[in-house]
Amino acid sequence: MLAAKANLNGIASGDMAVYFDHRIEAPESSGVPSQLTWHPVLPVLAVASNSSTTGGNVDLYLQQGEYVESCHLERPHPPTVLRWHPLKPVLALGWENGEVVLLIHPVGHQTVLPIAHTACITLLEWSGSGSRLVTGDQTGALAVWKVDARGRLQGNHLVKHEYNKPLTCCIFRPATPGDDVAMLARASVSGDESALDMFSWKGAPLKMGPQEGLAFYVSTADGKVHYVDEHCKTSLLLSVEGAIKKLFYLEKREALAVITETLMLSQYTLGPEGGAQEFMKVKLSSKSGQNVNIVWTENGLLITATGEQVIRLWDLERDDNFVLPLDETLGFERGEMINCVSYCAEKEILAGGTSHGRIAIWKMVVLSGSSRGDNKAQWKLQTPTEIQGNVTQLQWGSSLNLLAANNSNTVLILCEHLMSAHFSQQVAAVQLTPTQLSITQFATGAHLALQSEIHIKGVCVTKDSVTVWSGKQITVYELTETVLRNTGSFPCDSPIVTVHGENLYTVEPNRVQIRTPQGTVKQLLTFSKAEGNPVLLSVCQYYLVVGTDTAHIRVFDLSRRDAKAHCNAKNLADQIANLGALRSVKCNANGSQVSILITQVNGRPDHKVYFYDVEMDTVTHFDFFVGRPSSGISQQEESERQQFQGTELSGRCPVSHFWDESEPRLFVCETVPISSESSSTSVLDTTDVSVVTLFCTQEHGLLLQDCYPKPSGLQALLALDVPYYCFSCKPGERDLNVPEISATTSAPAHPTQQPKGSAAKFPHMVSRRALRDFVGLENCEKATRDAMLNFSFYLTIGDMDEAFKSIKLIKSKAVWENMARMCVKTRRLDVARVCLGNMGNARAAKALKEAEAQPEPEAQVAMLAIQLGMLEDAEKLYKSCQRYDLLNNFYQASGQWQQALETAENHDRIHLRTTYYNYAKYLESMGDKTRALTYYENSDTHRVEVPRMLQDDTSSLEIYVNKMRDKNIYKWWAQYLESQSNMDSALRFYEHAQDYLSLVRVHCYMGNIEKASEIANDTGDRAASYHLARHYEGHDDIKQAVHFYTRAQAYNNAIRLCKENGLDDQLMNLALLSNPEDMMEAACYYEEKGTHMDRAVSLYHKAGYVSKALELAFATQQFSALQLIADDLNENHDPALLARCSDFFITHSQYDKAVELLVAAKKYQQALELCVTQNLTITEGAGRNNDCN
Repeated sequence: MLAAKANLNGIASGDMAVYFDHRIEAPESSGVPSQLTWHPVLPVLAVASNSSTTGGNVDLYLQQGEYVESCHLERPHPPTVLRWHPLKPVLALGWENGEVVLLIHPVGHQTVLPIAHTACITLLEWSGSGSRLVTGDQTGALAVWKVDARGRLQGNHLVKHEYNKPLTCCIFRPATPGDDVAMLARASVSGDESALDMFSWKGAPLKMGPQEGLAFYVSTADGKVHYVDEHCKTSLLLSVEGAIKKLFYLEKREALAVITETLMLSQYTLGPEGGAQEFMKVKLSSKSGQNVNIVWTENGLLITATGEQVIRLWDLERDDNFVLPLDETLGFERGEMINCVSYCAEKEILAGGTSHGRIAIWKMVVLSGSSRGDNKAQWKLQTPTEIQGNVTQLQWGSSLNLLAANNSNTVLILCEHLMSAHFSQQVAAVQLTPTQLSITQFATGAHLALQSEIHIKGVCVTKDSVTVWSGKQITVYELTETVLRNTGSFPCDSPIVTVHGENLYTVEPNRVQIRTPQGTVKQLLTFSKAEGNPVLLSVCQYYLVVGTDTAHIRVFDLSRRDAKAHCNAKNLADQIANLGALRSVKCNANGSQVSILITQVNGRPDHKVYFYDVEMDTVTHFDFFVGRPSSGISQQEESERQQFQGTELSGRCPVSHFWDESEPRLFVCETVPISSESSSTSVLDTTDVSVVTLFCTQEHGLLLQDCYPKPSGLQALLALDVPYYCFSCKPGERDLNVPEISATTSAPAHPTQQPKGSAAKFPHMVSRRALRDFVGLENCEKATRDAMLNFSFYLTIGDMDEAFKSIKLIKSKAVWENMARMCVKTRRLDVARVCLGNMGNARAAKALKEAEAQPEPEAQVAMLAIQLGMLEDAEKLYKSCQRYDLLNNFYQASGQWQQALETAENHDRIHLRTTYYNYAKYLESMGDKTRALTYYENSDTHRVEVPRMLQDDTSSLEIYVNKMRDKNIYKWWAQYLESQSNMDSALRFYEHAQDYLSLVRVHCYMGNIEKASEIANDTGDRAASYHLARHYEGHDDIKQAVHFYTRAQAYNNAIRLCKENGLDDQLMNLALLSNPEDMMEAACYYEEKGTHMDRAVSLYHKAGYVSKALELAFATQQFSALQLIADDLNENHDPALLARCSDFFITHSQYDKAVELLVAAKKYQQALELCVTQNLTITEGAGRNNDCN
């Protein structure tokens, strides 16, 4: 038997599948295979072959290539067309001489159709349900035959048409949904009582599905398409240029696609009366001179192989096209051409046969967040399967989705098989090819390669043996550190086998057989008819669990010489709603719990894991769709933790499950997301796998212990073996702690050639990853391991007393660190403080203490995670509590600058500039000044930081200064130039910066006083004027100094110069412009000098010193000034002063003013007397004040 090779990297990178190949057992009389076709449902393959001596023959083969002797046909003419009945095992055969034969499998009965053709048969086509058969020949003769429900011919042909041109294609038009209802309605209207009864009958709902379509389209070599209706009447539908190669019916659009020999594609909409209207026409690309293989899929995809290194695809529904190339890195060769294609709709797999004897497989992959319209990104090329020769024809077929391949010499049947793998008792086995296993012994580190003589459909290992089976035969190998020895091989058709000690457990209807390694049956475990047939077996320690096809489970105790029932049979259908079938059953180490995965009635995998408590006879579950068990935990903190973890688990489905072989409480489950486009055949997205660990106890139920994302490079979970998870993996991804030890297999009973270069041929395929609680403790002793498990369990249920009791004798810092890591997951900061104390980690303890100031518990736990190096956990915690400011700081501290920038831009904008600045400093420290410059600009600190950063690179700095045109940067650059004594350039950049002070300062330094004065006068800049005034003062130019002090509004300096230089005239004006203090100082100056006393009085008055001004006015007889001052007097001033002023006004006959001052001084009697004597009118205000008095 030819073994199909598979590249190891490709197998690992796919979904762990290999293809078992079977060469057909062709009789010697058969010639070169020319055609092959599968029955749509049954696993029966028809192969036509030609021989130069015998003519042609047709043979039938079964699933594994078995020849069906009763169904051999031989004629002196070659066969031309093969077509299977869509439902019955009836094959229609067309021969070159015009003969048509119906062959019935498996009896081999042959029915030769009455003579209707005299030329080569070119087409055979069955209707959708097989009630009509259309035959056509090279001369254009077409006949329609009627076939009964058993596939037997009913008399002569119904009709025969002559088209006078070779017939090329025929396609039936499917009935549209609701056709039966429409026909019943028409019959009811015409008075058909039976039709009316069907509408009104309450006994059963009216079937709304489509009937069989009997109308069809037939094409000829001259480019015409004819329509033949259900009454076999023919009419011309359309014409195209050139011979027609293919016809396809687009059911969603109700359109017809026509492809000519020149690969011109035309699409036509079809009217209800048979008319056609072209709406699209395009030329398909191809390699000239090559035979083109064309495939049409139900979802509107046109696939062509044209002898190139690519497959071309046209999406007719979306008017899109793309190519799928071969990849040399997967094992294809340069110049390798694709000859043929075939598509499996159920598995969504596209296969292409190449000129170098390989079969390329593309799988449809629907990633989360994408849709099936993104075709190019979804087709994933797998590693090829090699069958040798030149692959000329491929076809998927049967309900088993088998692939037949014609390589011009023979035909091979390939069946996809998920690679077998098993782990138990520190031994792991992973299938590499259909007949090869990679075996690893972790206890010794030995690595062995097993080459079997049978196709391996399953494997089971123990510490002493490796057992493989094919479904027909079982072979047992004795396992030592360096040798695998064949100890027994016997025929057995059990589809599943498990091993315990020296016993093998196989199944047959209604019983489990316990056998020796040589196949001798030692004991039978029988099942009643109601309990069903055993279909699932699993062993853990001394317990065997059996699942049946009627959803019953039984557990047996294997600790004695004979297996004994551990519990009664349990019918899970009574406990689990919507149960279709058991998918997998596993029991724990002490036989107290059984975990179950099921398939629902609709064929889809259930998103729950069920647990059967053997002692309590109860069933609970953990629902991965909502991320919660069937019964929660009462502790508040536990509920919060479960809720947090639930967000990582919701929307998932379990795919495999395991119990630890030594710890009965510990359970692990592999889960994948449920696809949004779920169907019975494709519901799971295997690109995002999480490994979920649970504690399962009778007292506390189901407790979530950890959720671990499967690392990239690893494949399926194989087992839970504390302190490790065990995964199958790609070559090169194995556990580096496992040394590779050369080993060989002993010669089997029938010697076979051993593979060369076994080290490269058989790489390590198993990788171990430590559990969260055992990172760094992988090699700890059993006592420490048990203590850690107990601590984790008690911590999970919240029993801190028992948790600390379990670890009180542990002194290892590594153990305490692992326990601190547990506290991150469980959010027990109180326990974490104890762990940090025992670790002696003062820095972490201090950081945790400071983090307690944060109001969110998650933020506090995140700081603990950071101190323990659990950065991913810290990130998730900060996100969960939405502390984006702390998350931003975390990203910066850990060097994750892109994430820090995204966080600041989207969630923490208050710290956006700070983040930009810090990132710029980081880039500067890394020498990336170009990017640092950009982020300094984003942080708005570039005016200072960029010149500082570039000060050693003056040419770059000058370019930057001229580019930015920023005043502050201009000023910095001018100062730099000034420091370099480049005064002319400095003046130019000071001018660009509009820094007039610096301009004046430099001009003064250079002696350009007139230019400096011009700048100060023109700009009015106070600082520049002040500097220039100081310069003039230093050079005794008092007049100019006073002028520029005045422009600078430095009046005190100008006043000082006026006093010192006797500029009394300017002094008065400057004092009035200045503040009260300067006014007071100038007034004192005038008073002391004894001249211009009126100025002194006025300045005292302006400065607010009214009393001083009055006294000086009385003393110097400044009556005009006194009148001005009196206008500001009121009742708040000194009454004596007011009376003195009134006397002054009486003396000068200003009685009205005197009365106002007397009233303000509250001398009302005198004011009245003055009014009377001087005949003055009493004002309303004065009268009111008098009345009040």
